[in-house]
Amino acid sequence: MAVVQPKLDKDDEDCSLLPLVHDIIKCMDRDSQDVHQELAKLKAKIQEAREQITNMPGIDCSPPEQQQQLATLQEQVRTKNQLLQKYKTLCMFDVPKAS
Repeated sequence: MAVVQPKLDKDDEDCSLLPLVHDIIKCMDRDSQDVHQELAKLKAKIQEAREQITNMPGIDCSPPEQQQQLATLQEQVRTKNQLLQKYKTLCMFDVPKAS
């Protein structure tokens, strides 16, 4: 039941809206005609963020379901760590060093 996280590009992680808001304010201060263009950029960035949120893994699960998945995964990690420790102590993996 493990969820595979898609690898995000640097562009996918950038959801900062402040630079766009700053550009809009600068355009308004200069009485520039670029305000509509900057507003369109902000609107596109907000829409992109909405799409990323809807595509997030686990967004369709309720918080209790997510907690249950987390508990299951933590138990799997705990069990696997215990097995690793057990196998490390068996000395089966001792490889003679080449001289």
